[in-house]
This record gives sequence, C-alpha cells and structure tokens, in this order.
Amino acid sequence: MGRETSARSYTREQRARFRDKVLSDLDVLEQMLARDLFDFDEPMSGLEIELNLVDENFEPRMQNADVLDAIADPEYQTELARFNIEFNVSPRTLRGSNLLDLERDLRASLNKAEARSNEVGSHIVMIGMLPTVTPETFAGDWMSDNARYEALNAAILTSRGEDIFLDIHGTSEHLSEFTGSIAAESACTSVQLHLQVSPDAFDRHWNAAQLLAGPQLALAANSPFFFGKHLWAESRTEVFTQATDTRPIELKNQGVRPRVFFGEGWITSIFDLFEENTRYFPALLPEVGDEDPQAILDAGGTPALDEMSLHNGTIYRWNRPIYDTVGGSAHLRVENRVLPAGPTIIDTLANAAFYYGTLRVLAEDERPLWTRMAFSSAEENFIAGARIGIDASLYWPGLGEMPASELTLRHLLPLAREGLQRWGVDAGVIERYLGVIEGRCLTGVNGAEWQAAAVRRLEASGLDRPDALRAMTALYVEQMHTNAPVHTWRLPD
Repeated sequence: MGRETSARSYTREQRARFRDKVLSDLDVLEQMLARDLFDFDEPMSGLEIELNLVDENFEPRMQNADVLDAIADPEYQTELARFNIEFNVSPRTLRGSNLLDLERDLRASLNKAEARSNEVGSHIVMIGMLPTVTPETFAGDWMSDNARYEALNAAILTSRGEDIFLDIHGTSEHLSEFTGSIAAESACTSVQLHLQVSPDAFDRHWNAAQLLAGPQLALAANSPFFFGKHLWAESRTEVFTQATDTRPIELKNQGVRPRVFFGEGWITSIFDLFEENTRYFPALLPEVGDEDPQAILDAGGTPALDEMSLHNGTIYRWNRPIYDTVGGSAHLRVENRVLPAGPTIIDTLANAAFYYGTLRVLAEDERPLWTRMAFSSAEENFIAGARIGIDASLYWPGLGEMPASELTLRHLLPLAREGLQRWGVDAGVIERYLGVIEGRCLTGVNGAEWQAAAVRRLEASGLDRPDALRAMTALYVEQMHTNAPVHTWRLPD
C-alpha cells in the first residue's frame, strides 16, 4: 500500500520530517474533502488474491522470483515471503454479468500461471494459511528481495525491542512459539476486496463493512492449521495480529494500540481514520518524497499524498481507507481485508458477491444498523467468526444472538440479493454466487471445516499430523482446480 521504498533503515531526522509531511498531507486531504475534489462517476470494484507456492511434496517452495519470471504477467507480483505471490485484478463494475466474466478470466489466468509455475517446479495454492508451513520454513533465506520488506521487518522488531511471541489458544490445541522476524505474517494469505465510494458515503460504507466482518469470517474461514497446530477456524487473523505487533507486554498493558487494528468506533468521515493514523501510530517506513501537496492543490492539480498513503499501508485495519489517484483524478476506496484466500475461484466470488450485496443495503439503510449496535459487539462478532467459524454465535441488532449460518440464511442472504439487484447484477449471476453461500450454510461446511474434517480422517487412518497435513493439502489442491464449491468437496476415504 502506498509507494515502494528504497531505504532499508531511517534516521531520526527522517522520522521527524515524515511526521510533518504526513500532517501536511492530512491538511490537504481535509481541504479536498471540503471541496469534493474526488472522482465518482460509477463505482468500481477491485480484487487482489495472495497465493502460495509449493513443491511436489506440497511443502513451501521458495521460488517466487523464478515463478514470476515464468508467468511474465504484470498482474502477478511479489509478496513478503519467497513462497508467496499476489494476483491483482483490474477494476470493473458489478453490473450485468461482470462477476461471471471475472470468474472466467480469473480461472483462465490462474490456469496459465499454474502451467508456467509447473515449468520451474512449483504449484500454486489458494488457501488462507498453507498447512505445511512450519517453524523450519523460516530458518533460511525466506524473505523476498525487496527493500520495503527488509525495512518493515527491521522497524517492527526495533519498535518491539524483543522477539515476537506467538501465543494462540485454539479450541483444543495451543501454539507457543518465539520468532525473530515477522516471517509468520507471510503465512497469512488473503483476498482484498476494493470498492470505490463517494466522500460523503465513505463513513456509511466503512461502518457497514465493520458490521459485516464477523459474518464474513464465519462463512469464509479457511485457515484452521498453523505450524502443525489446529487453532482457530480463521487462524490467519490472530497470527497476523501477533506477527506484526510492535508492542512489548508493557505497552500492551498500557493500552497502546496494535498495528493490526479493528478500530476505535463508528466514524463520520474517512478523515477520522487518517487522523487516527497520525494520532496513534508512529511511522515504520518514514520515506519522504519531494511533492509539495499544498502547492499542487493550489495550482489545480491532484496531489499523490504519498506519505499519508505509505503510513496508512503500515496500519493493518481489517477495513482500510484508501486514497488513490488515477489519470490525474483522486478517488476513495474501502479495502476489505477480512477474507482468506480460496478455496476456489467460485468460492472467492461468492464471498465477494455476498459482501458487495449486503454492504450496499446496509450502507443505504435510512436507519443504519450501527446506530443500534455497540462497536464492541461488532469486534466481538469478528473474533467469534475467526475463532469458531460457521458455527459461531453472532449478535445482530433486532435479532439477538444466533449461529452465523442461521443469521445468513434468515437475514443476510435476502439483503445480499437485494443489494446485488441494486448494483444491476443479472439474476442468474446472483443465484449462482449466493447459492454457494446458501450451500455452505445448509451443509455447515466452509474451507476450515473441510480441512479439519479431512485431517481427522487422515489421522484416524494412521497418519501422523505432518503427513496428514501434506495429504490434505494434496487433496485440497486437486479439488481447488475443479472450481467446485468447497461445501461439495469429497473427503479422504
């Protein structure tokens, strides 16, 4: 997020200059909001998918540079670890059959990328956390060759002043592991959904996205295993939180906020979030550019606000505000970072359709739900959805507490259907993707449930945990390529 960096370390003077520049950017943003200097003709949606690379034994393959050279497509880019790559999808509207066209294009692109990856001995896996990642994965040269990643790793460890301690209590198993880097973050592969919004509607869309975070995680959980342990249904959220934590225990005790951040409360403007960034979070990558944002604005131009965006990119909100410029015009987006990658393209687009449809209705409600719900309740739903998954008990205003599957079937799916109709999505497309969500709810099977059930069967057949995880991953990859929804997948015999 934001521009790339060139430095691997920074001086105290750079940090002070960067803070001043971020404040200048923030002042210019406030002026742009007051004068409504943002592009918003037709809302555009976008998508990013983070992917894993494995070898013939389904172990992490530290080969992303060779794979990217083989794929030779600018839509595929490097990520933090050498076994990660990222796939960026060009923005488009949701109207008509665009989601169906996107499914076809994504599947074709991934088929091509998989074939090119095979030529250099790798396979692509779309999953929230690769189950075969172990502490030994990060014993050698694991980080991609990128100055930003090195600087970020150094900044987080310097801020913390000690090794990172991963301490996660699952429902039956416990992970306790020290690590001397942010390597565990690279195991967390996700899907990011982008939606362009108008400045005056940003607060309603962000608040609605926060409301939806708990149900999203419950329905789409796909990360039950990490470092060989069965932890949360969506362990990725807690691993990511702990792996990037800049706070030693003393600062946690003082209430200092983590970099992975659900939020403080409901907002009234996008400005609230960017201002919160400057108030609470010191810079991790204080790289200062030459732009004078005020001079550019005064001359009738569109400033990039690079420092503000770079700083924002090191604060990992689950729904992140985005300021961006394209073709000389500025626009605003909500970046939804809640979802894990996978299991299939159809599952991914079903998750997207559910989000975009429900978000539209909630954001346009004359009496918004967040006016009847404590912000802390939304955060509790988020944690419950991550911990328990599709069987999580979630609170919803006017309905009380109920299982996520029941809440979705009775209340949220009708909202999603109505919202997609408002977006102008074709009826057949709506039924295709919301039918996948309905199928998950009726069967009680999402990616996390399937993975856990598969490993239980494999262990019952006599395999130990590492072999069971490898065998499960092999079966997962086989069925991932069929593009059948995960709730229809077969389990090991």
